[in-house]
Amino acid sequence: MDDPILTIEEREAINSGRWFSSLSPSLRHDILRCAFVKRYKDGDLIAARGDPPEHWIACAKGAVRVSSTAVSGKQVTLTYVEPGIWFGDVAMFDGDRRTHDAYAHGDSTILCVARADFQKILAAHVELYEALMRLQARRIRTLFGLVEDLNTLPLRARLAKQLIHLVRSYGVPNLDDGSQMRIGLQLAQEELAQLLGASRQRVNQELKTMEREGSIRIEPGGLVVLDRAALRRISEADI
Repeated sequence: MDDPILTIEEREAINSGRWFSSLSPSLRHDILRCAFVKRYKDGDLIAARGDPPEHWIACAKGAVRVSSTAVSGKQVTLTYVEPGIWFGDVAMFDGDRRTHDAYAHGDSTILCVARADFQKILAAHVELYEALMRLQARRIRTLFGLVEDLNTLPLRARLAKQLIHLVRSYGVPNLDDGSQMRIGLQLAQEELAQLLGASRQRVNQELKTMEREGSIRIEPGGLVVLDRAALRRISEADI
C-alpha cells in the first residue's frame, strides 16, 4: 500500500545517504518535494525487465534485489540496493527500457521521482548533472573492482570482502555483545553465492572455515561477524 509520508527512520536513511547528502539543500528539497513513497512486501516486484523508464528510485527501507533471468529460467541476483542509494537514473537519461528485474527483499520502502519531474529538476539544477556523473563514476569504479576481484582473488578473499560490505551496509550490533555485528540483510547461502559468482556448496565450506577460525558465527537467522579485523586480513591476504 502506498503511503505519502516517509517515517523518521526512512527519511534519515535518504538524507544520510553519501551521495544525496552531498547535494545542495535546495536540490535535495526539490527532489523530495517531487518524490512519492511506495511500500512493498518481501518478494514483490518493483520493476520488471523491459518496463519503460517511468521512475528514478531510492531505497528508503529494506533492500531492493536486482536480478536477471538466465537462459535456463533461473533468476540470478546481481546486487542488493541498500537504504539511501538511488538507482534507475541511466534509464532516465537514455529513455531505454529497464535491463533488470527489481524485487523487494524484506518489507521495503522506496522513494520515486517520475521521469517528467526528474527532467524538470535537471533543468532547474545544473548541479544535478555533475552529481549524477560522480555517482556513475563511483559505480563504474565499483564494477571494475568487482570484475578484477572475480578474476584475481580466491573465493575466500571475495567472501570476506562481501561480508565486510554487508556489515557496513546492514550491520546491527548484537544485543549480548556490542562488538559483534549481525548482518541485518537476510540472505540465503544460495543468494550470497550468486553475488560471488560461486556455488552454494563452496560458499558454505568457506563460511564454515571462517566460523571455525572465529571470525563469524553461522546462525539459523543469518550471520554474525565476530572479528571484522580478521575478515579484513582475509580479504587482503592475496592482494
